[in-house]
Amino acid sequence: MAFRPLGDRVLVKRVEEEQKTKGGIIIPDTAKEKPQEGEIVAVGPGARDESGKVQPLDVKKGDKILFGKWSGSEIKLDGEDLLIMKESDILGVLEA
Repeated sequence: MAFRPLGDRVLVKRVEEEQKTKGGIIIPDTAKEKPQEGEIVAVGPGARDESGKVQPLDVKKGDKILFGKWSGSEIKLDGEDLLIMKESDILGVLEA
C-alpha cells in the first residue's frame, strides 16, 4: 500500500530497540521503553503559509531523526507499526 502524508506531516519507522544493556542484561518486553529515534519513510509536500505558498519541509525520506516521547500517532500499514507526526514534533536530524 502506498501512503502519502498531507501538509507538513511525515511518516516515521521507529528504529529497533536493544534487547540487552551494554552490561549484557536482557531487558524484558514489559520494561522496555519505545525508542525516540526513527527513519523517515515518507514526507508530505509542506505547509502553506498565509499567502497560500507551499513551504517545503526541512527533512526528507531516509533521514534519521529524534522525536519527543509522546510525539505522533501510531498507525499500522501493511502489518508494520509506524508513526505519523508533524514536522514540528521532530527534535532534530541525526547526521552520520
